[in-house]
Amino acid sequence: MEKLVILTGAGISAESGLKTFRDSDGLWEGYNIEDVATPEAWQRNPSLVQDFYNQRRKSVLEAKPNAAHYALAQLEEKYEVTIITQNIDDLHERAGSSNVIHLHGIITRSQSSINPEFTYPINGWYLGMDEVCELGSPLRAHVVWFGEAVPMIETAARICSHAEMFMLVGSSLAVYPAAGLINYVGPQVPKYIIDPKIPEVHVRGPVVKIQEKATTGVVALVNELLKK
Repeated sequence: MEKLVILTGAGISAESGLKTFRDSDGLWEGYNIEDVATPEAWQRNPSLVQDFYNQRRKSVLEAKPNAAHYALAQLEEKYEVTIITQNIDDLHERAGSSNVIHLHGIITRSQSSINPEFTYPINGWYLGMDEVCELGSPLRAHVVWFGEAVPMIETAARICSHAEMFMLVGSSLAVYPAAGLINYVGPQVPKYIIDPKIPEVHVRGPVVKIQEKATTGVVALVNELLKK
């Protein structure tokens, strides 16, 4: 089976009603990123940060996968698919995708606030400040904050370097290091970019640009690929 690597960004989740901070001048649901999505924010006001992610988790659990999520899951019928997502929701998994790498973590899990390797499932949407890891430190959302390392980036780069087909869906390629992953894809590999605003890419080889939102562009492309 052909190795198909798909990098997804906020655009695909936005169509399920999940907002991204990049849509409104650096604010995420009305909050400054510096106040809710950095290690310093956690040190200053952990309760605010915890509450922010509890509300985001509630939104994620209320959201449903959309047609683009389901279409990408269908590709597993014919391709060896790896989805690398910048998103912290679990919509790909709920749509049926079986091989998903979360570059920035996943909000439905918690992690130790002193050792990110200790992670745990969250039952429901609420995570209390009194809940602690096995080391005794408070649990926080299993999400990579600004200023933290992206632990899965090397794995993702290696997967991209072995891709035989590559798809970019709903990403502005504005957040690094994730934005650099396309550069690991071989020049001869067919690349598809689906977004209402096609980001600038400087890559060699064939690039097909589909200037549509994910729910229409992805569905059309998947139908085409499944017929091949």
